[in-house]
Amino acid sequence: MKRNIINIDENKCNGCGLCINACHEGAIELINGKAKLISDEYCDGLGDCLPKCPTDAIKIIEREAISYDVAAVEMKKNQNDKKKDLPCGCPGTKEKSIKRNVVLNGSQAEVISQLNQWPVQLKLVNSKARFLKEANILIAADCTAYAYGNFHNEFIKGRVTLIGCPKLDDNDYYREKIAEILENNDIKSITVVRMEVPCCAGIVNSVKAAMLQAGIIVPYKEVTIGINGVII
Repeated sequence: MKRNIINIDENKCNGCGLCINACHEGAIELINGKAKLISDEYCDGLGDCLPKCPTDAIKIIEREAISYDVAAVEMKKNQNDKKKDLPCGCPGTKEKSIKRNVVLNGSQAEVISQLNQWPVQLKLVNSKARFLKEANILIAADCTAYAYGNFHNEFIKGRVTLIGCPKLDDNDYYREKIAEILENNDIKSITVVRMEVPCCAGIVNSVKAAMLQAGIIVPYKEVTIGINGVII
């Protein structure tokens, strides 16, 4: 039968993954760095993914395709729900806590990572992950760790670290995810570290909006890093 269905131009796709979150049916997956329609039966043809595509790589076309199958979509969702410990189905995202020991080298302490958990990408963290319970959370724009030399000791140490890029990612998704984290865990505090560039305001706005959405206001601290690597 002929019907409306999405078509993805791989040459335009930059692999950002925003369309994946926008598709409630789970019809799109990121494969080899490109968004792919994995099965015609999962696509309802309504095009919720179109507005999220920053490169205009997705269009609605009419072509021969099997019918949209609600039952198949529900089955796929149920299968995904069973993978809560693996938010994207990848073993590399399985949550874990990390214990650190200070290594002494003579009179100097060796500089080591202060990261306390995995994963760190906000998109990949399960909002009910065990390490979030009663945690002090660091929500950081990913550029900040490269710009500020003492980032681990000053910001990551003693906190659960969540990172993202407010320019390239979906800030509405951030808001929803952070609200879920607040609702599901007794969060003690949130520290936000951003760069001085204007686009970094997105991560600040997402956190504040999430607290309002969840109706849970926790102690909040905001730090801005200059592109010259100093705290402003």
